[in-house]
Amino acid sequence: MKDAVLDRAVDLAREVAVALADDPGEVGEHLGIVHEDERLVTHRFASTARGYRGWEWAVTVARVPRGRVATVCEISLLPGPDAIRAKPWLPWADRLRPGDIGPGDVLPFRPDDPRLVPGWRPTGDDELDDVAIEELALARARVLSPVGREEAAQRWYRGTRGPTSAGSLASAAACATCGFLVPLQGSLGQVFGVCANEWSPDDGTVVSLDHGCGAHSETELALPSEWPAPDPLIDETALELVAAAPAAPDEAPAAEVVEPDEVVEPEVVEPDAVVVLDEVALPDDVADAEEVVVIGDVAEPDDETIPAPPPEP
Repeated sequence: MKDAVLDRAVDLAREVAVALADDPGEVGEHLGIVHEDERLVTHRFASTARGYRGWEWAVTVARVPRGRVATVCEISLLPGPDAIRAKPWLPWADRLRPGDIGPGDVLPFRPDDPRLVPGWRPTGDDELDDVAIEELALARARVLSPVGREEAAQRWYRGTRGPTSAGSLASAAACATCGFLVPLQGSLGQVFGVCANEWSPDDGTVVSLDHGCGAHSETELALPSEWPAPDPLIDETALELVAAAPAAPDEAPAAEVVEPDEVVEPEVVEPDAVVVLDEVALPDDVADAEEVVVIGDVAEPDDETIPAPPPEP
């Protein structure tokens, strides 16, 4: 149902929204009108404030019957369809996660914690109560309930100290056969124990009996020492000083090359004697020799010139 008086009250609604906003620029354009009831209208304005993207300024105006003046009823900043909102609120007990408790943090008392049950109830008899406290060690007001033990067992077994971790799958033996395992009492001791090996990555933590690591007590490999090797000790009083040999030059000096002033050609010496083998014809230039030594029977050359052999075809 339209209302002309209230529909025209856009300027009045904007003025009130600007007065309430920290900055006048945080009130944006007019988005529309919502008719809540008879003579009751809400004007919507976009919000441009930082951190409120998608939110809207809602200004509700009304008028009396037969009235001609709009009156502001209320104004608020409401989330729109695309507004950025915080996550739904959760109680602390539901949103608390492992590791959230730091030094100095204290959790409030939960009387209805399903993980705990009363440890013992005083009977009023001093003798019976002393037996419960001193001999049975029931001085704790509450102890683990079956639900608490089951949740702890599931959490430990499926965690990094269970049989499915990378170190456990690579180990050669289980913690059940390790001498550093301290068993637990009660029903949890059937599945878990505490590691007491300082070299193990699980030292001081609860591990399952089928868990394992490389620091097993019966391993055959020698564990390497984590201590650094000590620096060598030098006895300077027992040093023997030895003179060092002279260093060899990097390159040998090049040999000096002496160029002669004149090139002397070797002198040709004519042979004084020629040795002639058996049945070998003497060449012409041998005839000029002063002495010829003949070995065996050598035919003297004729005065005629020896003809040259015919050319090859």
